[in-house]
Amino acid sequence: MLNNRTRVRNVPIQYVPRYMNDCTRLCLPVRSIRLFRSSLYSILYFNETGFSIHVKHDMTVTHRRTDPTTKAIVMLVIATLFFASQDALTKHLVQTLPASQIVAVRFFFFALFALAYVSRTVGIATAFRSQRPWLQISRGLLLSGEVIVFAYAIQFLGLAEMHTLFACFPLLITALSVPILRESVGWRRWLAVFFGFIGTLIILRPDSGVFQPAAAIAVGAALMFALYNILTRKVSRHDSFETSLLYIGVVGFVGAMIIAPFYWRPVATAEALWLLLISVTAIIGHLLLIKSLALVPAVILQPFNYFILVWAIIIGFLLYGEVLSATTLLGATIVVGSGVFIARREYKLAARESKS
Repeated sequence: MLNNRTRVRNVPIQYVPRYMNDCTRLCLPVRSIRLFRSSLYSILYFNETGFSIHVKHDMTVTHRRTDPTTKAIVMLVIATLFFASQDALTKHLVQTLPASQIVAVRFFFFALFALAYVSRTVGIATAFRSQRPWLQISRGLLLSGEVIVFAYAIQFLGLAEMHTLFACFPLLITALSVPILRESVGWRRWLAVFFGFIGTLIILRPDSGVFQPAAAIAVGAALMFALYNILTRKVSRHDSFETSLLYIGVVGFVGAMIIAPFYWRPVATAEALWLLLISVTAIIGHLLLIKSLALVPAVILQPFNYFILVWAIIIGFLLYGEVLSATTLLGATIVVGSGVFIARREYKLAARESKS
């Protein structure tokens, strides 16, 4: 039992106001005592209303700020959770609505998001000025097509299985960067690409009776996404991030609407709510992704993008009862391991170039 003027240590720093003069008073509910952890020494008084902290002016309060890299990684991992949730919702909705219609709605809301974002940063007119407009248009159309192909394939494949196949796209980026971007790839990364493709073949099992044509479509979607990333690298040498974001939203919506009207169906109220939820998860995920990239270079964050596979396995099991086979898990491990090695190698090379 606590009596008056009981001295207690371990009061959390977050309960102390940021700015203090000689003395600051802060009231806390009684149940907050369970949350106390060691951070600073304070004097705690108990009264009828709860606990009150009096911090004397001679006490030094030190604020611990989260490391930017850690903060960026956490935001990226949360972003991958939103992206995996978006794909899970797409898998549910694509059973009743055409993939092109779903993607058109998604890009409509994403275009609104892109317009709002660039209007608050550089301005819409400025963002639309591209030094490589045809390259930007190609990017937008390619991404729009890739999302449609992805949504089409996921109705035949499990959520986790789809992402295990899609995880090969970093390997494709490395391989395609040589002929398209004229980049140099060392033997270590080529070896990782080779083993990654072996892992993809293990997942596909083309010589077995369980091979599904939709699996080849999934790999095709990964190839399209790899080409999109290659074009993104190329255009980033000339245009700003805001320009690329705006073109993705606007051109992506236009590209989806080229196909969607031919398959458009009336939308029920429940389906409209699912479409809205898909769009919201996509926007939140991209906001977290943008913020994480603003804190830390992409080359550092690349390995953590594979968390989307972890979320896909968990969500697929919880919502659809999906369980990956041991062979698929083995192939996925090889693919992810190869991708992480490539990302780590690229990080070391970038760090070496920055020092020279």
